[in-house]
Amino acid sequence: MTLVRMPCRLCCFLLVVAASAVSGRGRVVTTLPGYEGRLPFHLETGYVEVDEDAGAELFYYFVRAESGADDSDTPFVLRIPGGQRCSAFSGLAYEIGPIMFVVEPYNGSLPRLRYNPNSWTKVAHILFVDSPVGAGFSFSRDAKGYNAGAVSTTLHLAKFLNKWFNDHPEYHANPFYIDGESYAGKIVPFLAQMISEGIGAGMKSAPRLKGYLVGNPSTEERIDVSARVPCAHGFGIISHQLYEMILGHCHGEDYSNPAKELCGQALKTFNDLTSEVAQGHVLQEKCVAASSSPVLNANSRVAGGSSSWASDGRKILREEEMVGRRGVLGKLFHPPALPPFSCRVYRYYLSYFWANDRRTRDALGIKEGTVDEWVRCHNDDQELPYESELKSVVKYHRNLTSRGYRAMVYSGDHDLLVPHLGTQAWVRSLNFPVVDDWRAWHLGGQSAGFTITYSNNMTFATIKGAGHTAPEYEPERCFAMFSRWILNRPL
Repeated sequence: MTLVRMPCRLCCFLLVVAASAVSGRGRVVTTLPGYEGRLPFHLETGYVEVDEDAGAELFYYFVRAESGADDSDTPFVLRIPGGQRCSAFSGLAYEIGPIMFVVEPYNGSLPRLRYNPNSWTKVAHILFVDSPVGAGFSFSRDAKGYNAGAVSTTLHLAKFLNKWFNDHPEYHANPFYIDGESYAGKIVPFLAQMISEGIGAGMKSAPRLKGYLVGNPSTEERIDVSARVPCAHGFGIISHQLYEMILGHCHGEDYSNPAKELCGQALKTFNDLTSEVAQGHVLQEKCVAASSSPVLNANSRVAGGSSSWASDGRKILREEEMVGRRGVLGKLFHPPALPPFSCRVYRYYLSYFWANDRRTRDALGIKEGTVDEWVRCHNDDQELPYESELKSVVKYHRNLTSRGYRAMVYSGDHDLLVPHLGTQAWVRSLNFPVVDDWRAWHLGGQSAGFTITYSNNMTFATIKGAGHTAPEYEPERCFAMFSRWILNRPL
């Protein structure tokens, strides 16, 4: 078994976290602006301070399991948002949470909300956190608190969890899982590794970690990026001739920064062709906005100097590329550009007006003078630097599953940003024996995707018809997958 040694500073941090002071419970929210009547679920919102020197606080939404099971066997899930600075509200309102927008043309009034019948909170408690500092309603009173990276984000989340569970001891014994998609694929196994080390060190305040889930996860840049080529070929986006040219000229090359000129030229052609489709879901309409799903850091490039994400694959939502910077830094954003109503991203457009309405702020308990203007994602914002130190987290997957932790790795099968072929490649590289070979899994008598399970308690599954943020595209199938797995039932 390969053991991964934690850096000394992280081991020491675990001991510091154990001694942290409590933060105070949040507020119970019974109604939300735009939602008719009382909420049919328990919602709590609040803040937890994670950097006392800078006065940095993470905002959270906690939804108690709707099953009514308050016993210690009900799964508890920490949901980490994708993107380098995207709000947890995306998970709450677009993917796995109990609310969703009524998609209708915006007329200046408050956007309406409705209940999501495929909410993962039907079977689990879910804690949604605006992380890192600067995402969503999380803030810092000192500008230095906005400097973030994968490591500092994980350290803050570890401190957040310790304080939150100290204030909510009734959930401490519940089986604990960590979940995240896209760029959170780097944070999830790293945080799980930290918690595992804390458990091994006898930290009584550590949650009862049982496993984790990652969807279309950024894992190792070389694997994730190179997998786009065979995936695009299989989708019919690039020709067989270009496919063979890339394989011939780019063997052993870093696809994000190729050294060979012929490889660079071939990849530039590849980039031009893939920019013609919606890379988050190749069958969807290509719109002015993109999925907030960064996998590479802001400096990653492909041949020809163009961003490896191309137009609709960029790390920041196009409709949220605004003039100015965060209001807390002294300037104001302008409202986002209006996307076509037929585009999936129109619901993101609605969220800007909902979250910035005074009634919403009052209902959620947002602190005055902290975040003057909410946006869904702050990726690539030069005023809010982010360092992507974790180039590969494959070793953490190997270590965690070797220790007996459960893992669910899932992929929307129409995603070109983090294709399932690359995810399958690193899963196979762990070299664990297969215990349940590749087969279809079903919902309503039809195939909902395909799955395989390994001896290290890792299950890989595809979601048929889904894109990069799979639950957003196929909510019913993703809920079936999650509920079966989290309750220890076969897919």
